[in-house]
This record gives sequence, structure tokens and C-alpha cells, in this order.
Amino acid sequence: MSDEELMQQALLVARDALASGDVPVGAIIVNKNGVIIASGHNERELHKDPTAHAEIVALRRATQALDSWRLEDHTLVVTLEPCAMCAGAIAQSRISTVVFGAWDEKAGAVGSVWDLLRDPRSLFSVEVRAGVLADQCAAVLKSFIQGVRKKD
Repeated sequence: MSDEELMQQALLVARDALASGDVPVGAIIVNKNGVIIASGHNERELHKDPTAHAEIVALRRATQALDSWRLEDHTLVVTLEPCAMCAGAIAQSRISTVVFGAWDEKAGAVGSVWDLLRDPRSLFSVEVRAGVLADQCAAVLKSFIQGVRKKD
């Protein structure tokens, strides 16, 4: 599947976060053959867990499915640029490639505010493809934020 097709899948997963009032960010992890092995969406509100970002949830599920913490030759596709916590977890998991949609100008750690995954001092090399379906990904987030503001 193309990056755009994979991002469409991540966008579907992102919408599942709405049921618990979580910010609609979705992530999928695919193997080198393009098969989705895990997915996750934000679950911070659902579990009252500050670490339950979509990327972390997907990483945990992938490592359980594979019975290994090493995710070499896997790609993480996420609708929002990962934060510093998630970028660190991505690097530690040995994910080979990250594809993300919308940029996070406030907390992004893969090119916006920081670039932790491509820092030359990093121990692990991660390929990054940014801005895939960025407008669609940003629209989902913007719609959620506008809805929250209307309730306040």
C-alpha cells in the first residue's frame, strides 16, 4: 500500500478515539510486506494515562503481537507528528520508518520543534516521511478542538 493508503487507515483508527473523548490521533504499524500488525489511538482520557498516545499504544500492541520489542523493518504511520516521548519510544523500538500526517508546531519532535529521530547524535537511524495527507489529518484534529471549545 502507498503512504496515502496507509494514512487513510490511520485516520480511520483516529476516529475511534472520539468515543472516549480523546484527541483523535491514530497510528498503525505495518511490516515490510505492508501488512498491518497493530493499531492504536489516543487513550489518555480512557485510561487516565499520560503515556497512552496513539504511537505508544500501537507500539505496545505490535510488540505483544510479535513477542519482541524490536520492530526493525516495520513502519509506523501516525496522523500527527510524534512528540518527544513518542519519538524516544519509536527510536528505542528500532522502527525503521515513520510516516506522519499533520505537523505539530507546539510539541512535534520529528521536524517541527525538535527532530529527535534524525538527529545525527541518535543511535538509531529512522527514515521519516512527513506531511502525508496533512490537510486531512489536520482537519480531523481541528474539528475535534472546535467541538471542545464549543462545549466550554
